[in-house]
Amino acid sequence: MVKAIVGSCWGDEGKGKITDVLAENADIVIRFQGGSNAGHTIINDYGKHALHQMPSGIFNKNTVNIIGNGVAFNVPYFVKELEYIKSSGIKEPKILISDRVQLLMPYHILFDTLEEERLSDKQFGSTKSGIAPFYSDKYAKIGIQICDLFDETLLMERIKAACCIKNVLLEHLYKKPLLEPEKIFKEVMSYKKFVEPYIANVAEYLNKAIKEGKEILLEGQLGALKDPDHGIYPMTTSSSTLAGFGAVGAGIPPHKIEKVYTVVKAYSSAVGGGAFVSEIFGDEADELRKRGGDAGEFGVVTGRPRRMGWFDCVAARYGCMLQGTTDIAFTVVDVLGYLDEIPVCVGYEIDGKVINEFPVTPLLEKAKPVYKTLPGWKSDIRGVKNYYDLPENCRNYIEFIEKQLGYNITIVSNGPKRSDIIYR
Repeated sequence: MVKAIVGSCWGDEGKGKITDVLAENADIVIRFQGGSNAGHTIINDYGKHALHQMPSGIFNKNTVNIIGNGVAFNVPYFVKELEYIKSSGIKEPKILISDRVQLLMPYHILFDTLEEERLSDKQFGSTKSGIAPFYSDKYAKIGIQICDLFDETLLMERIKAACCIKNVLLEHLYKKPLLEPEKIFKEVMSYKKFVEPYIANVAEYLNKAIKEGKEILLEGQLGALKDPDHGIYPMTTSSSTLAGFGAVGAGIPPHKIEKVYTVVKAYSSAVGGGAFVSEIFGDEADELRKRGGDAGEFGVVTGRPRRMGWFDCVAARYGCMLQGTTDIAFTVVDVLGYLDEIPVCVGYEIDGKVINEFPVTPLLEKAKPVYKTLPGWKSDIRGVKNYYDLPENCRNYIEFIEKQLGYNITIVSNGPKRSDIIYR
């Protein structure tokens, strides 16, 4: 069976933990999009870990972890993470890299940084990991596939072709030194020895595994509202964050995805710019940020404080719809245990009219939250294993959200550890 694990809203919902939990019974975990621009935090018997490109099943010794063709593959980051994984106790991790994955090049990070500087106060809040320039090159057909490392003549031709375009921008737009193709070629060729042992025809491997009845998890990055087609464009990421893209980014038939676990956070948070209707500020936001997650709500890659907000039913319902949700994993419920009352955004007011459908970005920018306040449970719920042992008000909160969204919450995460999980 193929299952997708994806985010409902802005990302940072806890997909890494849910993948880590479900990977205990999985044969294969595959990252199908995004790159090293976001991270998944995992706490298990090996300790606390921040992963960026590496699939979150890496801590399960019997699981094959795959970097799919849809990923923006940063080789230096991969090497760094591989050493990190080995030092954590996984001495022989099972890893495959798609022979069609494209390489995130050194100049992608350079251009990401330069463009954010040029945009100044209109910047997108990029992590400067090179993601937008990478996907721009991919779809402009001047990207470098990993298989190009094995044809030096072709690789040099493609690097020269890319540099020809890039140098025009560097000279006339950014006023910076030009790229040297020979220097870039030498650096990229040094990647070959690190990745060669792991490269495989992943599409063939996965389709054979499906026929053999293997358990496969598709692991997404960020959430539905960061999708470039359906999200808060242009303040989105540059690859599709939807489960539907999992088939493309992994190389499997779309009808083989039988389960979609959409990870939904019990409150809202976001990194970067863009519309955020239920956002809160000041001491109220600081308190929630401080208590959030295991080490507070700060970006795994950048360390930036996340923007905080109350749960947004409109946004989460929309995200679950786009993802094709079969099951909701509801996370960080334990964080809310300090509150006497918990506001929940149940609608948007736009130009005096209340709606509950997620609108296009220009209308979203005008939206004001409509709140319903629920009683808190004022207790620590970590360690609870049975759903009906949760405080009544906690169960009421979960069931209110479930009714608002219209999708079944089958997993409740009530703490940061792998063992802090309740099945319904």
